[in-house]
Amino acid sequence: MTVAQTNDNESPLLEVRNIETYYGPVMAVRGVSMKVRRGSIVTLLGGNGAGKTTILKTISGAMEPQKGTVTLNGEDITRKDPDWVARQGLAHVPEGREVFPFLTVVENLCMGTWARRVGSAAEDLELVYSYFPILKSFAHRQAEYLSGGQQQMLAIGRGLMARPDVMLLDEPSLGLAPKLVAEIANIIVRLNREQGVTILLIEQNAKMALEVADFGYVLENGRIVMEDATERLKASTDIQAFYLGMKEQGVRGRRRWKQRKTWR
Repeated sequence: MTVAQTNDNESPLLEVRNIETYYGPVMAVRGVSMKVRRGSIVTLLGGNGAGKTTILKTISGAMEPQKGTVTLNGEDITRKDPDWVARQGLAHVPEGREVFPFLTVVENLCMGTWARRVGSAAEDLELVYSYFPILKSFAHRQAEYLSGGQQQMLAIGRGLMARPDVMLLDEPSLGLAPKLVAEIANIIVRLNREQGVTILLIEQNAKMALEVADFGYVLENGRIVMEDATERLKASTDIQAFYLGMKEQGVRGRRRWKQRKTWR
């Protein structure tokens, strides 16, 4: 756990205050408040439909909250256009990678420079290639011909090209083989430690998320039900039972959903 996440005297780099976001008449996010300290990795855990992606979209401006505020570097970015938010130093790497399939790898990467405030694109390319050497090998290959893991690397690299203060990562390990999951996890930690990129990470792979993050929030039905340093979350019987493998044990006659969670 880093000092950046635990120093209460320091203003958070990114703060979400009591946001409520709807899909039509359905409230997907219910009064969520979160803080992300500069230099930290914060993870948001929760099952499918818990509202994790909606929170990231609300932060980046892709969705508008009905209530609440989002601040970045102390500036209110609530309901601002996504391109404006990106120019303030926030990069959103969405679920599903969403690379440009008919553009080459290098063209995809350069698409990430439009929101950058300073710096050389050539230098940034070399920085991305230092973390993802395979992308340099395939620099002139169309993105549609990359593997899923390579496309995920490309999506993260494109986000890094913007030189963000904070990066939102939505399910970066989704659909990847265990070896690639470990590689992506290592790169996330390196980007944070070596480049100073603050990261808000959504992951259904709770084991990976809790290993790389400093602090975590647990989301259920659109609301935060638990928050703590990841070392303490890993020791929680609720987290162990519902996020770290109890479902896979397959004990005869035992139903995961019949266990009572202490946060209810």
